[in-house]
Amino acid sequence: MRLPVSGLLILALVLAGCGRIRESRLNPFNWFGRSQATAVVASESAVPGRPGDPRVLVADVTDMEVARQPGGAIVRATGLPPTQGWWDAALVAENNGEPVDGVLTYRFVVDQPHGGARISTPQSREVTAAAWLSDVKLANVSQIVVLGAANSRSSRR
Repeated sequence: MRLPVSGLLILALVLAGCGRIRESRLNPFNWFGRSQATAVVASESAVPGRPGDPRVLVADVTDMEVARQPGGAIVRATGLPPTQGWWDAALVAENNGEPVDGVLTYRFVVDQPHGGARISTPQSREVTAAAWLSDVKLANVSQIVVLGAANSRSSRR
C-alpha cells in the first residue's frame, strides 16, 4: 500500500517530534542520574523531631541511587560507619517528606553497636537503607539528597 506524499510528510513530522521526549519527565531514562558526593558539615548528629531515637547520622554516605519502579522509585543509599556492628539503618525524610524548592532530603541514620566493635574492612562495615517514593510524590521533585555526618550524596533529574 502506498502512502500519499502528504501522509509521508505527516509521518516524518510526527517522528521528528518524538525527539523532544528525550528531554521530558515522561522519559524513564531521563529520571535521576548517578549520585554526586558533596562535603557537608552536619548541624547535629541526632535525628531531629524524634527525641527518643538514639540513632545518629552515618559517618559517610558512599553510594546512592534512585531506581525506577512501576508506580514510583526506590531511593537506596549505602553508608560506612566507623566500626562494625552499626544497625537499624533508615532514611528519615526531612520536612515531613515534602520537597523544598524541588529538593527532597533524607537523613541516613544508624544505631550504635552494643559492646565493643572492630574496625575491620570497609566492605564488612557497610550498611544499606532504602525508601519508597510514589510517582505522585516524585512529581514535584527535581533532586534527592541523602545526608551523612561527613558528606551527602545527591541525584538530580
